[in-house]
Amino acid sequence: MNKSRLFLKYILYDMLASLLVWVAFVIFRKTVNDIQVFDGVRILFPNYDYLTSLLIFPFSCVFVHYLSGFYLNLLKKSRISVVFSTISSSAIISLSVFLVLKLGDVIVSYEYFYFSLLVLFGLLFCFTFLFRNIVFSQIQHNFRIKKWTFNTLIIGTGDNAKKMADDLEKYAPKNTLIGFIATNKKVGVPAESILGNMSQLAYIIEKHEIHETIVVLDEDADEKQLFKIINLLYKFNIDIQFTPRLYEILIGSAKMSHMGTIPLVSITNPSMADWEISVKRFSDIVISLLSLALLSPFLFYFMFQIKRDSKGAVFYRQERIGRFGRPFNILKFRTMYTGSENGTPKLSSANDDRVTKVGRTMRKYRIDEIPQFWNILKGDMSLVGPRPERRYYINHIIEDAPYYCLLYKIRPGLTSWGPIKIGYSDTIEKMIERLNYDIIYMENMSLFTDIKILIYTIEIIFKGKGV
Repeated sequence: MNKSRLFLKYILYDMLASLLVWVAFVIFRKTVNDIQVFDGVRILFPNYDYLTSLLIFPFSCVFVHYLSGFYLNLLKKSRISVVFSTISSSAIISLSVFLVLKLGDVIVSYEYFYFSLLVLFGLLFCFTFLFRNIVFSQIQHNFRIKKWTFNTLIIGTGDNAKKMADDLEKYAPKNTLIGFIATNKKVGVPAESILGNMSQLAYIIEKHEIHETIVVLDEDADEKQLFKIINLLYKFNIDIQFTPRLYEILIGSAKMSHMGTIPLVSITNPSMADWEISVKRFSDIVISLLSLALLSPFLFYFMFQIKRDSKGAVFYRQERIGRFGRPFNILKFRTMYTGSENGTPKLSSANDDRVTKVGRTMRKYRIDEIPQFWNILKGDMSLVGPRPERRYYINHIIEDAPYYCLLYKIRPGLTSWGPIKIGYSDTIEKMIERLNYDIIYMENMSLFTDIKILIYTIEIIFKGKGV
């Protein structure tokens, strides 16, 4: 399964469909304008540069398809989702073109424009779905003949694991159960299907090219064991699911996906809809570019002030843990004297004597965070999301809050509900309290929630409540 090739194939087919649609639509408009229509009213054909529009239209269509979230999770789409996604994006494109034509035409007949809108929508849906259905059918065929499959590993060997294996066989034709991983001495599955124990997990996942894991523990297992396993799985870039009993106890409002008769909770799939994820990422890029461009004089001023105030580099890079539990280097303006930690991590406080004079001002208005727009552009972070922590502090947090690993399913952010409610966290207890707010945010993610959080953040910045 080459996801990149499949992604490009869909894009090329969508562009081909849009080219054919635009040629057909141009022919339609010319044909209609050359005859008497609508009670003998002759419609004047506007003088458009159709060669230019022929180049712009396909890219505009692909852009709308991207924002609709269609290009995400291509292998797991159903035919129904393909139909509805095509309908929604075709409607948006048609309405947009309708408005452009309405503004551009000299003499307007609303009957003609409504008819044109319907024709354009019909052409877009039919051509786009036709080509998409070709690719979709090829994908389904490859899964049906087992040329493609999701190699699946069940973590657990008890009676519940056996039930899950039976459910996979009956209701999940795209999945192939490779085997089981033992977590204790209880065995309810065939001994020959047990591939090893947790200490051999990395070797087994690599050897069998595992795509999905399902954690199915016995009733007497506790939360710490579950989240310890999830922490181990995150680094492998595979889908992680588990049975919902413990998750419901922790969260209370789990969003479950169903595989046959047994409901499963996905740890790796975000709570947002695909279209929201795409719009969120596009907004991150646009806002970050604009912010860096508009704030550049401001940034150069503080770069000069940092160099004048104390010795050391202007920027400060520090390893943090991001999405899927992977480390990345966060970028900030330096606000402390060089060598303040001397290799031993120490949380900052409101009256920290390690903070420089300029650094104190920058922290108050969160100016030191501005360089993180670069991390957002790179894809390490988002505008809104849980603040990333260092591995040292994560190891301390999970001793009391092992569910910290749930945050790994989304990109960390420049701001979030946790930092707004708690501010700078100078103790592990405050970090755990902030974590709980971030869990609530993660389970209620939406573009509207992000906008509210950004508004609160701007208020904090202007009031100088950064510390």
